Amino acid sequence: MITPSILNALLRRFPRVRVLVVGDLMLDEFLWGTVERISPEAPVPVVRVERETIHLGGAANVAHNLRALGAQVLVCGVVGRDRAGDRLLAELQRIGADPSGVVRSRHVVTTRKTRVIAHHQQVVRFDREQPQHPESAAKQLAAFIRAHAREVDAVLVSDYAKGAVSPSLLELIGTVHREAKWPLVIDPKRPNFPHYRGATLVTPNQAEAADAAGIPIHDAESLEAAGRKLLERWACDAVLVTRGEHGMSLFRRGLPTDHFPARARDVFDVTGAGDTVVATCTLALAVRAAWEEAVGLANVAAGVVVGKVGTATVDPDELRAAILSDGAPPEQLGKRGRNRA
Repeated sequence: MITPSILNALLRRFPRVRVLVVGDLMLDEFLWGTVERISPEAPVPVVRVERETIHLGGAANVAHNLRALGAQVLVCGVVGRDRAGDRLLAELQRIGADPSGVVRSRHVVTTRKTRVIAHHQQVVRFDREQPQHPESAAKQLAAFIRAHAREVDAVLVSDYAKGAVSPSLLELIGTVHREAKWPLVIDPKRPNFPHYRGATLVTPNQAEAADAAGIPIHDAESLEAAGRKLLERWACDAVLVTRGEHGMSLFRRGLPTDHFPARARDVFDVTGAGDTVVATCTLALAVRAAWEEAVGLANVAAGVVVGKVGTATVDPDELRAAILSDGAPPEQLGKRGRNRA
């Protein structure tokens, strides 16, 4: 499994990797404050806002996670010709991601999620979005992917069902994947479940896995059945089911299931944790890490990021510290067993 020496070897190779991120770009806004009383108008807390921050969200947060680990990132998605779109593009440029694949459309509203945080807890979230994109934007995305597919080492599809990732775009990406043979990693979302066939790795959370497989997951046996059904349905190399406080489970054809226990000690916010997992796995697979190493590293990264409040990333120093901490020893980051959850 992962040891500090293996970790350092992987981290040294990450800066040479170029990843194309395709998906739903979002802007995450946070209003930070304190609650001192209940409103006299309704039984709701009154939050006194003390500061505001913005972060990259959705596929843009995936790009941020890749950049935090040193990778080169090419971003492909759709934003509106609005202030939120301006801010999102500025943030991508600030972190050093290449936004040349981002299409701007006056017919689209940039997806924006505004969260109110008080005393390290999320109080409420407001979403502004438009889940349908014009055909002209879809054609521009497809043209960009065709033009740049052979310039990258991996492709990561971050599907949040906000309109950028269509069945036809997934078909195109799958075709190019078979030709170019780079790792194709997909973070899935309904209603595109039928269109992920042939990927290298698909990473549903437990609720998505149950939905996609049509099998309610309530114990180790049902988890195993769902994971195996998804392997068959998606005809992919592997399925990684992320399971929150229960860790994650890796399913591969012809091999026993690998279960990775959760590493987090304190969970403050799960916002964007799946983005961290998919980004870390993609990078590790791009540098030809073993599956156990890729998922073990992603599990450690997720444990770090959920200990932060708000959309967050993890950097190499944090990964090193986590692996050398008092948690599970590095050689036990992954444990194999067919039916253990």
